[in-house]
Amino acid sequence: MEAETLYRQLGRIIETAPDFSGYEPLTKDHLTWLGRAHALIEASNDLLALAQFSVASGKMHNALRHDGIKEIMLILYKLLGVAELKAPPNARGAFIPAGNSFDAFAAVSKVLQTASKDIFIVDPYMDETVLTDFVSGIPSGIPLRLLADQSTVKSSLAPAAMRWRTQSGKQRPLAVRLASAKSLHDRVIFIDGNTAWILTQSLKDFAKRSPAEIVRADDTASLKIAAYEQIWLRSTVVV
Repeated sequence: MEAETLYRQLGRIIETAPDFSGYEPLTKDHLTWLGRAHALIEASNDLLALAQFSVASGKMHNALRHDGIKEIMLILYKLLGVAELKAPPNARGAFIPAGNSFDAFAAVSKVLQTASKDIFIVDPYMDETVLTDFVSGIPSGIPLRLLADQSTVKSSLAPAAMRWRTQSGKQRPLAVRLASAKSLHDRVIFIDGNTAWILTQSLKDFAKRSPAEIVRADDTASLKIAAYEQIWLRSTVVV
């Protein structure tokens, strides 16, 4: 398997890990995920990682399950790092883990700072956090667009947006709109109209209670960008 393909698939298997808490029998989803993880580790040709996975997966059917999944995730993250180094430069950084609030800020900032034309953030549950915690470091002069859902947006977003407009003016252009109720299903950051980054949690909660990831959606980026641009045009203007 090519390094870039392995890198992307390892990122996705980490992103889609099911909840292994509890001691109930493993479900079909659990077993399917473990099978895919095994296949990717085997494809890495890392015999030590494969042996470690075999030992860890043996713990998944007993009281040591918590230890087993921690060991499996550590193996996958190590292989992800190796695969990223071997992948072409333009493919690196497609998967950014964020294990806590500081990691989350650093990961989102890393994505936002790549913008040269436009930043478009979609988050159904958006609140003031997007402005107070995440976007302060975007390059000056880059237009920022925020799209939330009418039914789930937090009331703190509009006042924060007005303060932003008052304080930043033309140096940091901002536009905020609300899509019709229940029409938003993703949490995603679009950069310059050609790159899409999917967030596994809303920004207001990003990595606060559990690890989160930002994954570059190369396969579906163009479709998502086109769809959300249409939703933006139909949405209600806030500021």
